[in-house]
Amino acid sequence: MGRITDAVKHLLIINVIFYAVTFLIPNMEDKMFEWFALFYPTSPFFKPWQFVTHMFMHGGLMHIIFNMYALWAFGSPLEQLWGRNKFFFFYFSAGLGAALVYTLSNYFLLDYNAVAVGASGAVYGVLVAFAMNFPNSKLALIFFPVPIAAKYFIPIILFGDLFFGFTNYSVGNIAHFAHIGGALFGFLIAFYWKNNQFKRWDK
Repeated sequence: MGRITDAVKHLLIINVIFYAVTFLIPNMEDKMFEWFALFYPTSPFFKPWQFVTHMFMHGGLMHIIFNMYALWAFGSPLEQLWGRNKFFFFYFSAGLGAALVYTLSNYFLLDYNAVAVGASGAVYGVLVAFAMNFPNSKLALIFFPVPIAAKYFIPIILFGDLFFGFTNYSVGNIAHFAHIGGALFGFLIAFYWKNNQFKRWDK
């Protein structure tokens, strides 16, 4: 972890602005969720832009704190490695992949009333890419205080999402399949770049 890089800084600012408008301005919460959360395509509230805007919406203070911390901690090293433009492309691709997989999962699970908010899908893509590029970095988070290498830590988290996504043991309204989708798309992009020696994009 180090300084906040340009792309990460701008993403943090946009997320905070969305959060502030949603929860600090009177009578805006319901409207913000109706406009910008990701609804199932058959919902009367669905709008195409929600595939992007849901990444900037959060359900509460701890939700945005955890996501923004992870974005800063793991996204900044990747942006330093790749450059600003490449990181932006990666982040939004992982987020869109998360929305796609989440929507498809709701189709197969017949859950047409599901609504998704949060940067978690895109952040999971960042986590996977971080583990691929910095596999031996030791991580110790609040809920897992023992340091463990990223190459082991991230797969454990993903296994948890797979388990909770396919069982009834999940606690709270967590979009596990969005996490899985973001991780999958993040892996595919990072794997391609890493194995094809994709050059850093100019800023």
